[in-house]
Amino acid sequence: MKDMTETKIRDNEPDTEIFDALESEVQCYARNFPAIFDRAEGSYIYDQEGRPYLDFLAGAGSLNYGHNHPVLREKLVEYITYGGITHSLDLHTVAKERFLDAFNELVLKPRNMDCVLQFTGPTGTNAVEAALKLARNIKGRHNILAFTNGFHGVSLGALAATGNSYHRDAAGLALASATPMPYAGYMGEDADTIAYIDKMLSDGSSGVDRPAAAIVETVQGEGGLNTASFEWLRRLEKLCRKHDMLLIVDDIQAGCGRTGSFFSFDEAGLSPDMVTLSKSLSGYGLPFAVVVIRSQLDRWRPGEHNGTFRGNNHAFVTATTTLWNFWADEGFITDVRRKGDIVHGRLERIADRLGPDGTEVRGRGLMRGIRFPGDGVSQAIAREAFDRGLIIETSGSDSEVVKCLPPLTIGEPDLLKGLDILEAAAVAVLEDSSGSDRDAA
Repeated sequence: MKDMTETKIRDNEPDTEIFDALESEVQCYARNFPAIFDRAEGSYIYDQEGRPYLDFLAGAGSLNYGHNHPVLREKLVEYITYGGITHSLDLHTVAKERFLDAFNELVLKPRNMDCVLQFTGPTGTNAVEAALKLARNIKGRHNILAFTNGFHGVSLGALAATGNSYHRDAAGLALASATPMPYAGYMGEDADTIAYIDKMLSDGSSGVDRPAAAIVETVQGEGGLNTASFEWLRRLEKLCRKHDMLLIVDDIQAGCGRTGSFFSFDEAGLSPDMVTLSKSLSGYGLPFAVVVIRSQLDRWRPGEHNGTFRGNNHAFVTATTTLWNFWADEGFITDVRRKGDIVHGRLERIADRLGPDGTEVRGRGLMRGIRFPGDGVSQAIAREAFDRGLIIETSGSDSEVVKCLPPLTIGEPDLLKGLDILEAAAVAVLEDSSGSDRDAA
């Protein structure tokens, strides 16, 4: 059998007639990964023909612990078989009690975080909407300070704080009450964007309405893996205090261990006023989102913000199991950091070996990527990787970054195999491109 890094494993397109006929054109991932998938285990997902694909997409960061982790699956099946509550609105349940206890013991107490949890609707954008709404109510101001290349969701409030014009243009109306400011490095390495923002907020004639809060990703997952330095983040927090703004960290994709600590801001030493979490919070791919709120800011009145599906007890069960199974062991996150270093080193090697000027490795932890300049280059590499058995996506305003999001639990042999496939795909695309350029000349 030939090495899957050297040959393509796909030689035909699947029959997608039913999807083409009945599913909305809004679908996107299925266009990039044209297969009909059937089952998944660990770091692999299998199509209906039984072909394995290494998964470096991991549910866009929703499957940090891989597919169908056996310990999580066992606890969930046990709970369902017992007849445990599935849906509970915001009623007290045993499953929620156990989750709150685990989150408090393993996440809040070790960080001396005096916080409460708001259970929102089940998606990340639900959590963002709740955080923005609460900030506005607390401060009595409408404006939100957002950042270039940020992504916070596609419902209208979250979308107003999102930078990508493709998503913004789909709104169908003017998006208001959010002011974009330059993210770290947006104006070049020598530009002091915090000083620029401070000037704009300090000048009553700048035209910037005084914000209620600033919302920021420490690593911009959809925006191209732009990564803020810890110093920049600390200065942003000081800026928020100076101008009486709340600091909201959107940790929906970068949290739950993805960058090498439970919260992506742990190593920076931040104390945000609110943190939004979703994606891998359930640990099993089940819908689950919360806002972590400093206790003194919990100004909600009963029922003032709600949602029918804010009591997903199946997600409570797997989230609780995830916390005790992984986050009670310091060795887990040490291993994540070690594997993040492996990915970084291999991406640097690919960049040095193949990359033209402008090629750049980005990210932190196991949230890494490589920017390839040139129209469509990164997308072509991702397509080639898929044909060789690796599911990997692109990000950035022009899809210019190939983005590695393997499960945090991936074994080192599979991690290296995925990186081998990625390198082989990059060689195939870039060498073909170079040959085409020479032929044209």
